[in-house]
Amino acid sequence: NATDCGEEILLYGDTEKIVIGAVLSIIILMTIAGNGLVIISVCIVKKLRQPSNYLVVSLAAADLSVAFAVMPFVTITDLVGGEWLFGKVFCNVFIAMDVMCCTASIMTLCIISVDRYLGITRPLTYPVRQNGKLMAKMVFIVWLLSASITLPPLFGWAKNVTVERVCLISQDFGYTVYSTGVAFYIPMAVMLVMYSRIYKAAKVSAEKHRFMNFPKHYEEEGVYCLEASNRSYHHSSKRTKAVEECATLSKLLRQDRKNISIFKREQKAARTLGIIVGAFTFCWLPFFLMSTARPFICGIRCSCMPLRLERTLLWLGYTNSLINPLIYAFFNRDLRTTFWNLLRCRYRNINRRLSAASMHEALKATER
Repeated sequence: NATDCGEEILLYGDTEKIVIGAVLSIIILMTIAGNGLVIISVCIVKKLRQPSNYLVVSLAAADLSVAFAVMPFVTITDLVGGEWLFGKVFCNVFIAMDVMCCTASIMTLCIISVDRYLGITRPLTYPVRQNGKLMAKMVFIVWLLSASITLPPLFGWAKNVTVERVCLISQDFGYTVYSTGVAFYIPMAVMLVMYSRIYKAAKVSAEKHRFMNFPKHYEEEGVYCLEASNRSYHHSSKRTKAVEECATLSKLLRQDRKNISIFKREQKAARTLGIIVGAFTFCWLPFFLMSTARPFICGIRCSCMPLRLERTLLWLGYTNSLINPLIYAFFNRDLRTTFWNLLRCRYRNINRRLSAASMHEALKATER
């Protein structure tokens, strides 16, 4: 069986439909739940209402839009074997929503990587400039640029393929290069550059701040060392020299305590961004490689790619919308704690509990 465009129609048995429907439904529900929790958490927790989290909320909104406005129609299309059932007019609306939401998610990840890089490399000046208005403007620009990619097929530059039973984004050569470049390749390049720079900064910091393993009797600001020197040395010159050595060691210890926090922050940023970039590349790169090559291989009228391959790579890309909130929840203690409390319906006094947890962590860090 084939569509009027020559594409194959996959005929599934009842068991296959149940399995495919169950798996895709789980992906949709988990994507909605994860991104919904991110938005709710930032809204109800005062500590999370920071300008940098505006980008996280924008990312969650984009991924949530993918789950609500895109995934259900793709699921139905897949269950009937790849045949588009919703008409030519809605096909253009669907493609516009798909492209805009997915592009907004990808571009927001790109902006987050830049934000993390500036926060690490300019810890004194960047937080001052990082305010709510600036972040709101960045979010607006991301969505505006994402929407601009959807406009050409709607205004005649490149028409989508909307023949009977087929709904496919425009295969025009120029539009394909423009849309894939702006929506994926440029953001991916920026993310890789930001990650490499953060990784280098963390590596330099690790080499620069090699924390010395001082003997235990140097820990109390050199007091034990002073007492030992008073007992061991009888000459004033030697005693003075010992005092100076202990004072130097104490100064180094105090400096190392400050460097530890910087070092840990850089290491955490490099690790977090590395996982984000890795997950993003793994999920979306195969699909965009296929999308870029498709018009050059198949022509601009239809797609000649195996339908199973197309749908598998498409859902692999959609899975990134599920993974994003899991990554942020895993690496952000406040977000993780809020998730856990919301899932257990313990949302009362959540701000007070988070403040108490933060104070406890601060006391533990001071003791260490």
